[in-house]
Amino acid sequence: MQTYVALLYSVILGEGRRVVMADLKAMAEDLGLKNTRTLVATGNLVFEAPATDIANLEQRLETAFEKTFGRHVDIIVRGAEDWLKLAAGNPFPADSAKTGDQVAVRVMRKPAPVEAVKGLQAYAGEDEKVTSVGGDIWVVFSRERPSSRLLAAMNHKRMGTGTSRNWNTVRRLAEMLG
Repeated sequence: MQTYVALLYSVILGEGRRVVMADLKAMAEDLGLKNTRTLVATGNLVFEAPATDIANLEQRLETAFEKTFGRHVDIIVRGAEDWLKLAAGNPFPADSAKTGDQVAVRVMRKPAPVEAVKGLQAYAGEDEKVTSVGGDIWVVFSRERPSSRLLAAMNHKRMGTGTSRNWNTVRRLAEMLG
């Protein structure tokens, strides 16, 4: 058995979109996934399953989610080793230690296009940072402005399928795996 992390895209945004984590956990168990656990109510699932192709696992989860909850949601899956590597590769450790809720990573299904990531610099405020590590996009958001242009610029159309988690969530998921 291998341990995996599954991240659901935008399960709590908008009316009628909230998903109860107990229901998500039950859906995963119905797929035969073992030792299922969730972290906070934003669509973070840790589970064990036989070693398999990640794309196949994502497809199975997305199909089950649509059948169970009546709508499609992109689900990004990483093996435990890859998740721990992602967490260890945080390019902004000092910022993360001070303001973990302002540092985020957009975890990508396929690596973000290099030129698209470079293009994000045009949307970054002077107190914001953005870089790519292993195809995932890391950002330090501004504490001074309530909204960032970076968030809108990191959309599916420009970057590809992915979902964002702040450093606090990344770290806690890594602790669940440890």
